[in-house]
Amino acid sequence: MGTSTGITTRGRLALRAAKAAAWASQKAGRGKGSMIGGLIALKIDPTLMKQLGHGRRTVLVTGTNGKSTTTRMTAAALATLDDVATQPDGANMDAGIVSTLASNLTAPLAAIEVDELHTPHVADALDPQAIVLLNLSRDQLDRVGEINMIERKLRAGLQRHPDAVIVANCDDVLVTSAAYDNPNVVWVAAGAGWANDSVSCPRSGEPIVRDGDHWYSSGSDFARPQPHWWVDDENLYGPDGLVLPMKLTLPGRANRGNAAQAVAAAVALGADPAEAVAAASIVEEVAGRYSTVQVGPHSVRMLLAKNPAGWQEALSMIDPAVDGLVIAVNGQVPDGEDLSWLWDVRFEHFDGVQVVASGERGTDLAVRLTYAGVEHTLVSDPLRAIASCPPGRVEVLANYTAFRDLNTALAKGSAHA
Repeated sequence: MGTSTGITTRGRLALRAAKAAAWASQKAGRGKGSMIGGLIALKIDPTLMKQLGHGRRTVLVTGTNGKSTTTRMTAAALATLDDVATQPDGANMDAGIVSTLASNLTAPLAAIEVDELHTPHVADALDPQAIVLLNLSRDQLDRVGEINMIERKLRAGLQRHPDAVIVANCDDVLVTSAAYDNPNVVWVAAGAGWANDSVSCPRSGEPIVRDGDHWYSSGSDFARPQPHWWVDDENLYGPDGLVLPMKLTLPGRANRGNAAQAVAAAVALGADPAEAVAAASIVEEVAGRYSTVQVGPHSVRMLLAKNPAGWQEALSMIDPAVDGLVIAVNGQVPDGEDLSWLWDVRFEHFDGVQVVASGERGTDLAVRLTYAGVEHTLVSDPLRAIASCPPGRVEVLANYTAFRDLNTALAKGSAHA
């Protein structure tokens, strides 16, 4: 089953132009060219995304944190059914989505990561069978804006798709509010390690009261729904008494929640639960995240975090027995230029770990670490920061462009070696 037969003459012209632009970008050494190809294709035919999505059974994955990981797990689980189109690199806005779908015209399934702000109109174009809502918390205020505004936009967008299965994290107050009015919701208790952005009800403004895992609004009947799926440290639990052992390759409690939502989405499209769990469990790195590389005498594990909730989760994954910890922070446009969020992150628990503050905004980070009482050194260049650590295991925790640039530098180093 393919989508190519549903593409118009103008759409085919757009695809040819995109392919040529991507080829030129690669020849010029400016990357893979997927973004420029997608941008040019959409300029020629603004309806191309809808055409490329026609005839596919699509799952969209959105939220503040965990999109790339959950999309990779969803794609793996869906691949137990048939061929799947999905992003290799997390390009989650219109141009990247178009390039992804154009790169595999015949796949009958798609697992697509989508930026929160883009989700409503991408859903309108692709008419997904399932939409996965992971979590909502403050991200880049200078780009995204206030999180309650995002919740309202998502809520309105979801209501245009009453036939879609909404796979929603019922531990997240804002996600629950976005999905609450839809007729076809699969609730997953995927965890909520960060609750600082949901102290009040997004519907009534009244305080949210928390009682163990349960929460409720003190001003309305809005409350945590009963989950259909949930996890503990050993198993995934599902409908009708389903219990499946789940041992993931990826670390951290948050990734167990991500896997639960990925499996629930794949099952909603017809996957066998046990096969979906097995497929999601062997995902081991996502665009360099969680990968381990050898840099001279250092075995370096790479972790990425982009906002307070993500940082808090990533910090919980740091092994306290490591020989060094490099924390690298930039403040470029993709990161958000406002780094005031550093003061929301709890850095206080690094007794006994040799910490190095790094990145273009390493000085900002060093001030925060000083106030947290964390002993540290300041080495702005992340490669030199790694080299300054004692030989052995080093964890690197970096935000978006710091992570990207360090990966590039490591790749060049290995190529020269």
